[in-house]
Amino acid sequence: MDSIHNEEMAQFGEIDKSKDRYPCCIVWTPIPFLTWLFPIIGHMGIALSSGIIRDFAGPYYVSQDDMAFGRPTKYWQLKPSLAHGGITGWDRGVTEASEIYSRRMHNLCCDNCHSHVATALNLMEYDDCKNWNMVKLAFFMLIYSKYVSFAGFLKTWLPFFLLATIIVVICVFT
Repeated sequence: MDSIHNEEMAQFGEIDKSKDRYPCCIVWTPIPFLTWLFPIIGHMGIALSSGIIRDFAGPYYVSQDDMAFGRPTKYWQLKPSLAHGGITGWDRGVTEASEIYSRRMHNLCCDNCHSHVATALNLMEYDDCKNWNMVKLAFFMLIYSKYVSFAGFLKTWLPFFLLATIIVVICVFT
């Protein structure tokens, strides 16, 4: 099964971390302050089969290859063969979701970058599923994603651990 997946991915390119190319991946990066307090909360985007990242970066704006909060620190590579229409269906879903979200107001709690990615997956009916949502995506990113590098891991978790240590020290010594 993995050899089939590797052959499929070779059709359109490998992940190239140095160029921020993540074909058919969901990518994630920390949001300053928010991620420092809650490390599982961050900013999410989704890449076309070419590796170009699209992310709902703010009201009426979907960026391309310029994530709102910096370069990806984590990624979850999906299988485009599980999208209806294969690679073409994958790209169509990402493109259509980006068009929809380029006409939407951004809402941190209800209609955000995670919703944009969920809409793309729903449009392509990824893995025969039409009920992708931001909670499901946050959970799956937590368990299935890989860090881009050790520095990506530190960028995600170090501020949280520093804040937690400071709080513990203050509580213990006051």
